[in-house]
Amino acid sequence: MSQDKATSDRLGPEAPRPSRAEAVAALRPRYQADLDQGTERFFEPRRTDCPWCGSTRLKRRLRTRDRFQNKPGRFRLDTCRDCRLVFQNPRLNGDGLEFYYRDFYDGLGEEGMGNVFSGRQKMYRGRAEALKPSADAPAKWLDVGTGHGHFPEVARTVFPTTVFDGLDFTEGVELAEREGRIDHGIRGSFPELAGERLAGRYDVVSMFHYLEHSTDPRAELRAAHRALGPGGHLLIEVPDPECWFARLFGRFWLPWLQPQHLYFLPVAGLRKELEALGFTVVLEQHRESSDTVDLLGAVWLGANAVLPPDDAPWLAQPPGRARWLLRCAGLVAAIPALVVATTLDRLLLKPLAGLGKVSNAYRLVARRNG
Repeated sequence: MSQDKATSDRLGPEAPRPSRAEAVAALRPRYQADLDQGTERFFEPRRTDCPWCGSTRLKRRLRTRDRFQNKPGRFRLDTCRDCRLVFQNPRLNGDGLEFYYRDFYDGLGEEGMGNVFSGRQKMYRGRAEALKPSADAPAKWLDVGTGHGHFPEVARTVFPTTVFDGLDFTEGVELAEREGRIDHGIRGSFPELAGERLAGRYDVVSMFHYLEHSTDPRAELRAAHRALGPGGHLLIEVPDPECWFARLFGRFWLPWLQPQHLYFLPVAGLRKELEALGFTVVLEQHRESSDTVDLLGAVWLGANAVLPPDDAPWLAQPPGRARWLLRCAGLVAAIPALVVATTLDRLLLKPLAGLGKVSNAYRLVARRNG
């Protein structure tokens, strides 16, 4: 339960929601207690082999910080020279994932992220329409990693007779059900739930920008195979680590999203894995799946890296007025660069997304055999 909601419940339905400053102050003691123990405890041991193919031919891809929330910690991505998987190494453990996800999608971050996701109707419609060449209108669709259910809400306009269920770890899936964006909300681990409870129940399973968050992508793919009936379809969309901008912008490439993204699968490796599991890939898209904000993201992350941080509970104390004014002035000064970056993304890079490795994501549609 988010801090805002918990506070509201204690005060009663008529009580006003606390301000952001009040919510931050209430959360600060817990964060400081966590940080007093150090961030090293948030990581598993560093791997010397690739978690996908077992090769020991690894090389460092980049080092970075949390450039989204500015939470403390340093993170490293390695590349396997053989299968080209890019992965976080050392990887966050359970405590680390809880710490860095806290107040990103829910809690303090719920309103902001909800606004981001709710404004992407065109993209969601395109994802749903990617199924049309391969299948008739499905009876039941499970959206894994559904968040607040904004994709199923839009997908209903493409497939109005389909029953849409959503699955997620967070309380957002319960909100999605209450708001009517999904028919049924399922909270928990997909691999753990895909046995008897979900086995063979769905005509479609979708995973849009979900696998990169998973601690075990192979287990998620096996779960999808179990949840689908024969002839059912799996839709996957993930960042493309072979995108040219990933190397050009380095740590300022938005889709790296450290420390949340744990694995980045090259398209050839994911296709091979799906075929081994008993799927046939029937569609591969690059241009259509590209969320062309590479320049805008790089400028925004760069500005966020040099400007004083906004008040947050993981800071030992609120920034003083002088630092707050400096941040405001910096954000205003960055507006022209953000506008130029947005214009170039839309007018120059988006038309080129289908060429070479310009696209920052790819999408696969795979049919379950048998």
